[in-house]
Amino acid sequence: MSLSLRFILPLALVLAILAYGVIPLVDSLTLKWFVRDLEIRSTLIARTAEGPLAELLATDNKTKLLSYFHRIIQDERLFAIGFCDQANQLTYRTQTYPDSIPCDGADAIRADQTAVLQLERGAVHVSSVGIQGYGRDLGRLMLVHDMSWVHRRSNDTRWYLFYLFAVIGGVISLVTVLIAHLSWRGWVEGVRAMLSGEGLAALIKDHRHGPELHPVAQDLRSLIQDLEADKRMRDESQMSWTPATLRSILHDHLAGDEVLIVSNRQPYIHNRRDQHIEVQVPASGVVTALEPIMRACSGVWIAHGSGTADREVVDERHHVRVPPAQPSYDIRRIWMSQKEEEGYYYGFSNEGLWPLCHLAHVRPVFRSLDWEQYNAMNERFAMAVVEEAKTDNPVVLVQDYHLALVPKLVRDHLPNATIITFWHIPWPNPERYAICPWYREILEGLLGSSILGFHTRFHCSNFINTVDRSLETRIDWDSSTITHGGKQTAVKHYPISIEWPTRWLSQQPAVQDCRTHIRAINGLPHSHRVGVGVERLDYTKGILERFLAVERLLELQPEWIGAFSFLQIAAPSRSKIDEYQQLTRQVLAAADRINRRFGKVGNRPILLRIEHHDPEEVTTYYRGADFCIVSSLHDGMNLVAKEFVAARDDEQGVLILSQFTGAATELPDALMVNPYNIDQCAAALHLALTMPASEQRARMASMRGIVQEFNVYRWAGRMLMDAARMRQRARIERQTNIRDARTTTGGQA
Repeated sequence: MSLSLRFILPLALVLAILAYGVIPLVDSLTLKWFVRDLEIRSTLIARTAEGPLAELLATDNKTKLLSYFHRIIQDERLFAIGFCDQANQLTYRTQTYPDSIPCDGADAIRADQTAVLQLERGAVHVSSVGIQGYGRDLGRLMLVHDMSWVHRRSNDTRWYLFYLFAVIGGVISLVTVLIAHLSWRGWVEGVRAMLSGEGLAALIKDHRHGPELHPVAQDLRSLIQDLEADKRMRDESQMSWTPATLRSILHDHLAGDEVLIVSNRQPYIHNRRDQHIEVQVPASGVVTALEPIMRACSGVWIAHGSGTADREVVDERHHVRVPPAQPSYDIRRIWMSQKEEEGYYYGFSNEGLWPLCHLAHVRPVFRSLDWEQYNAMNERFAMAVVEEAKTDNPVVLVQDYHLALVPKLVRDHLPNATIITFWHIPWPNPERYAICPWYREILEGLLGSSILGFHTRFHCSNFINTVDRSLETRIDWDSSTITHGGKQTAVKHYPISIEWPTRWLSQQPAVQDCRTHIRAINGLPHSHRVGVGVERLDYTKGILERFLAVERLLELQPEWIGAFSFLQIAAPSRSKIDEYQQLTRQVLAAADRINRRFGKVGNRPILLRIEHHDPEEVTTYYRGADFCIVSSLHDGMNLVAKEFVAARDDEQGVLILSQFTGAATELPDALMVNPYNIDQCAAALHLALTMPASEQRARMASMRGIVQEFNVYRWAGRMLMDAARMRQRARIERQTNIRDARTTTGGQA
């Protein structure tokens, strides 16, 4: 007992002294950390609000600005907001803003300063952040945070430390006594060995090679990756993403390397109509996203020549310069026979892979003859890439599910190429994907990519899990990289977007003129309410579901009968496939049934336009409609939602968006719906038609800010910058291997 007390009593005394000294220190440090956290939060809030705030200040609309302030202080920690103009006058403030925090005088907090003040209600943290807009200082944003939670946490921390020291004291006492009784001699010898230096040497050796430190190394690596990702996001946010930015990236990071795009669909189609050749821009999200990139970066776009006059306008190398008005890049057209197109495009791609990857309850069909054509056409596209490449290391952008085998085929011929493949549709879970008889060949083809991109993290996870179950590979889950056949593929998410500002907007008349125009050409009264939907005629787009929602709206809200019409623009698509022919019949029948039920003479609730519309026409419909609905049953991203937002520079109109689109994660201010829930969709239609203009403006302004910041140039720039980093690492590795080889040769000599 005396031996135990000799250990326990001094230990208890030392722990008590440590607790007495440490608890106030920890209390002080905790307060500093919380204050620093509030400073960072304040800066982040101010920088996030700077753009919208500058626009609101320019309009001098106090109601909107105060409404914006009240939305910001919904955060439970943010107590009040005020705005001091350049004359140090408190021009705007929330009701909770304390009178004791002035903008001027000796007690005023100057720009980019912070202070902790003691008020009657308790301590508050005040940050004064300078706001700029339109190239000049606008004033200071005063952010007041409630610090009562800091004191509560400090009290909790003191008690936690007290209990911690008590528990530590008890555990150490027990362990110490046990060791003292069982291995006193060995403990003393170990201390002597440590003091003599032998133990220290062993410790150093374990530090270098001990497997018990592997988790620590793993945590450090994860921390470094998080820091790199955070730095990259900050760098990207500070950049202005424009075509010039892409050219700068190519020049600065890729040393002006050539860029090749390969896709099934071409950005411009030449069709013969009567005695004239007309140029058509196809209804395709891929083209919408990629065509501005090629205009910015130049290069060659390799695609299927599907137009009736495509052969008439190409040169001997099957090239044609586009865009027609201002040529800036080449299209290299790939020709195929009707049999090849039916097997490769209509068969394997769109009767097999398309329904396989979309949860729209259509059974995928796989035929061996279609697979043979798919193989042959993928090889034809890949050989065109090899022929067009002027160097052995071009940047090749492979687009979508039609060309899943191209990356590996190009890699076999151009091993130094940087191949970026983007899969524009969802990737299914491993169980569903295994339905495909040639699932291994497709995975191996895609793993020929340097970078494989998807719209969302969820699709990335599905792909990695699929590879893990299907192929013998090495997967680094932390960095999302897959090594197969000695080659590494990085799997990343890049949410696709549209160009900003859209080039079609500059050619548009005023919104009121657009409203008048679309009603006039459709025979509708000027005051008639109009909703619009724009899609290819595809079973994944939920067109039937939105028609049923319109019907349900008119059942529940009969006041809209004769006062509202829904206009569906549906571009014909894949009409050779039975499922699409059946869908067309169903859509026509549903529209006719609803029109007969609720229509009046000269006024139909559903106006169905199954025909191609130019982008200018579609933009006019976006601007003239009261709302746009995107009710996809399953979609990788859906750019129609972003196009509608970009077209509404009046900050009016309502976006109704399916929760099963990738865009739903980026545009939370849209009205989210489950397209299978018809009553919910009908309620969303009614809400869109009755939403106040102020709420429309708030929602639309938020969404426009997101689309502007995360535009298509940023999407492409992120991929190109990641490719540049990968190419730089590859160059360093090659130089290292050469140096090592020379060293080895010299040593042998």
